Amino acid sequence: MEDNEADVIGVQRALRRTTMAFSLWTARDGIEALGLLRSGQVPARRRLVLLDLLMPKMNGIELLQHVRADPELKTIQVVVVTSSTSERDKAEAYRLNVAGYLLKPVDSAQFTEVMEALALYWSLTEML
Repeated sequence: MEDNEADVIGVQRALRRTTMAFSLWTARDGIEALGLLRSGQVPARRRLVLLDLLMPKMNGIELLQHVRADPELKTIQVVVVTSSTSERDKAEAYRLNVAGYLLKPVDSAQFTEVMEALALYWSLTEML
């Protein structure tokens, strides 16, 4: 769930470069993201959430707390992709059982490379 349009485009670009089939849903804030996950619009099978911690209205840690407390959502795989360098954020994200914590590179080309590597990793582990 990402509120930065440039980062959404970077994720889309990276995923298009892979050979896997995917669908991508985006949310501008944590409240919208939680609503989207609970709405049933996003298929329950093989979901992977790319989560920015620095979102308006409900930040990523708060969203993770709601997801992990919800019996229908608690098993969703979440990878944090954020510009937050806070050790507290990182520790709390791992406490909430994220599958990974990636810092967003400032350079858009590097961001695309990171997303391509993540997509390849998840396709190899049959998560996507």
